[in-house]
Amino acid sequence: MDAARAVAAVTAGETLDDAFARMSDGLSDNGAAVRDLAYQCLRAHAGIDRRLAVLVPKPLREADRQALLRVALCRLEARPDGAHTTVSQAVDAARALGGDRFGGLMNAVLRNAQRRHAELEAAVAADEAARLQHPAWWLDRLRADHPDDWAGIAAQGNSHPPMALRVNRRRSTVDAAAAALAAAGIGAQAHGTTGLLLDKPCPVSRLPGFAEGVLSVQDLGAQGAAALLDVAAGQRVLDACAAPGGKACHLLEAADVDLLALDHSEARAQRIADNFARLGLPGRIAVGDAARPDDWWDGRPFDRILADVPCSASGVVRRHPDAKWLRRPKDIAQFASQQRAILDALWRVLAPGGKLLYATCSVFRAENQDQVAAFAARHPDCRRLTLSGAPDLSLLPTAEHDGFYYALLQKAADAA
Repeated sequence: MDAARAVAAVTAGETLDDAFARMSDGLSDNGAAVRDLAYQCLRAHAGIDRRLAVLVPKPLREADRQALLRVALCRLEARPDGAHTTVSQAVDAARALGGDRFGGLMNAVLRNAQRRHAELEAAVAADEAARLQHPAWWLDRLRADHPDDWAGIAAQGNSHPPMALRVNRRRSTVDAAAAALAAAGIGAQAHGTTGLLLDKPCPVSRLPGFAEGVLSVQDLGAQGAAALLDVAAGQRVLDACAAPGGKACHLLEAADVDLLALDHSEARAQRIADNFARLGLPGRIAVGDAARPDDWWDGRPFDRILADVPCSASGVVRRHPDAKWLRRPKDIAQFASQQRAILDALWRVLAPGGKLLYATCSVFRAENQDQVAAFAARHPDCRRLTLSGAPDLSLLPTAEHDGFYYALLQKAADAA
């Protein structure tokens, strides 16, 4: 029932994170299983709805009942060996929600799903959006932006995300942290000077050293930002869209910099403060809009700026499957407009000769390559620096990391 409540909230326009935050006090004891089922249902949303369209051609008007049908059918498809238990529990939940009539409908739908399995699979196979578990417009954009990789990107978007850790090198090393994990029975592979990729995800409560600030959870692709920005001791650094603070913390772990972490939300800024405290880091925090520096800037330019701008999250959709169903085609242009405003505003506060790292967790060109090219064309004092010999770095999602985009821009030394 709780998973269905979360799914219903998403179909009503709420993010899954916000839905679970609101529901947290009322979640049942098996909260982890509830979350897993809700995420699973949203990843498979298109396929589930295509099956339901065959079984119940007219969707139910009550969003909570339709959501319960989705979740029950998702669980039935994922656990065919536990079909009897799934049907029994789903019918009980349906009766509690809508009485015997809805309980009877639930029973009929699930029994029909078992009997008509081949027919339902054929319906899904004939519908590309259902088969690939993404909205049609999203797939069209992937195909246009990544003609050679679009299908693989979509497949990764339906997978379970990897879990990676960043070692706080002020407190430990990758080798020492890996040894501690191994002693705790947790397998991990080292990546670079700060990264560890777990063989399988586990609760942070099991991670030796997490509470003491030795480890943080951060995707390997996200860990690239600190090295690309090339910070050095004594520099003034701005993380302009910082919450929850992973990249800001990594920058502070990398060098003794004077860092300001900015976010538009007080609640999100508190998450940055919590991470700074756990890791023992001295960063400053401000609440403000990155596109309006006059509200928070003290007039002293920054040597380095990380602009990890708001975006579609199309590169991390396996972590946020609700994004596939909350986003609309027009949203990409709106994100691009917001990104443009932030970039233009932040360029004002960057010191001559300073560097700005533009970052997104998107795989859409409109938010990445097109955005940076348009910015460089507007600003003659902007020089694009190469990353590993290329004009930018586009990380498509893989089994090891999420999808990210980076471009490094330098302001002319003689800029006014």
